[in-house]
Amino acid sequence: MYLPSQFKGTRAQAAALIKDYPFASLISVDDVGLPYVTHLPLHLEERGDELVLLGHVAKPNLHWRYLQKRRRAVVTFLGPHAYMSPKVYPDLARVPTWNYLAVHCSVEATLIEDPLAKDKLLKKLIADHEPPYAEQWKGLGNEFAHKMLAGIVGFELQVTDLQCKIKINQHRPEARAAMKALYAAGNENEQALAQWIGGVHLAAGQNKLQEI
Repeated sequence: MYLPSQFKGTRAQAAALIKDYPFASLISVDDVGLPYVTHLPLHLEERGDELVLLGHVAKPNLHWRYLQKRRRAVVTFLGPHAYMSPKVYPDLARVPTWNYLAVHCSVEATLIEDPLAKDKLLKKLIADHEPPYAEQWKGLGNEFAHKMLAGIVGFELQVTDLQCKIKINQHRPEARAAMKALYAAGNENEQALAQWIGGVHLAAGQNKLQEI
């Protein structure tokens, strides 16, 4: 993606965004050379210096077959985003814009078809979104679990390249206070952007506040 240096985010910021906004777009190439897109939640694992995304699709979804034939793909995540009015600036010679946070990952896919490995993958997704459901899943019995697991294909997506874009007009400090106040009074997306403008995010290797 187009990534001016002033909007380039860090790996720690990318990981924070992925964990907060895990609903992704997985983009591959189909058999006629066109993009094929699946929207799905992914689980992020940090394995030392490596980042790995875990997910699954329904077996009738042809996406897993495209990943089997062509392992390289792209995954995108979109964080909070919102319109920004030029009224935040102290002068009138300004134009509107759209602020947003996004992560793009180039990946290489490995399919997961073993039932036990798929069960382990599902439990990681359950832990991300509804930990109490783990007991219900366990109590449904092996026969039901095997039937459900047979209907999906899991995969690991090893991240080979990563871009993180933090576009909150941080290169315009004269508007920062007004922009933060405007967003803080707005909807959920705008309030999330206000937090980022205030510098609330994961710094590299630490949980702390850091000015963007």
